Amino acid sequence: MKNRLFLYFSSTLFFLSAQMLLSQELTALELLDKSIAYHDPQGRWAQFQGTFTVVMSSPNRAERTTEITIDLPNEYFKSTVRQNDNEIISELRQENCSFTFNGSANYSTEIAEKHRLNCNRTTTMRNYYTYLYGLPMKLKDPGTQLHPKVAEVSFQGETLYRLRVDYEEGVGKDRWYFYFDPLTFQLRHYQFYHDESANDGEYIVMEEEVEIAGIKMPQTRAWYTNKDKRYLGADRLIEE
Repeated sequence: MKNRLFLYFSSTLFFLSAQMLLSQELTALELLDKSIAYHDPQGRWAQFQGTFTVVMSSPNRAERTTEITIDLPNEYFKSTVRQNDNEIISELRQENCSFTFNGSANYSTEIAEKHRLNCNRTTTMRNYYTYLYGLPMKLKDPGTQLHPKVAEVSFQGETLYRLRVDYEEGVGKDRWYFYFDPLTFQLRHYQFYHDESANDGEYIVMEEEVEIAGIKMPQTRAWYTNKDKRYLGADRLIEE
């Protein structure tokens, strides 16, 4: 019995020591590559073509369902938003956009302004969904600045690896932190600041996974403010 306990504690100590050593030696790029290998093991993201639905709930707002199609090789994006008995379809083919409101392409200027039916908004939403559901692969994009040191931190009651990311001027202004499982390198959570000294911005807690077109994506994301940990809402991904 004593020998078993000795072996157990010895192996546990060895494992923990190895993990601490790994975190000290692991570079930001190595961590990112390991996480990409977990989420995109067959290297499919660059040719991603898939459709999925995101159901968004938030306090004091009607539930919103958005069906999203992303076709990276053909530079095509489509979103179908259903909320408050309205259906809005937005399509972006390269830089050309089109819209329908409740099944009609003929709608008033007031409707267009109220529901932001314009190319800038559609481009923003394409970038938003492509970025968040393309993580961590999107951290390889030009203009992304990886802080070289990987930190081992406690976040949401877990010990995780943290990667800091800034962006070149013209690409992005926020500072991001990404949190990874130290064993599998799964991307677990992330947060961003507009001004870290002011503790503004938000953190996002992710749970469960679903595989879409070969990519492992978070199934549920819950959003909170950094400053007061106020709950903002959650979205759940459903595979088509």
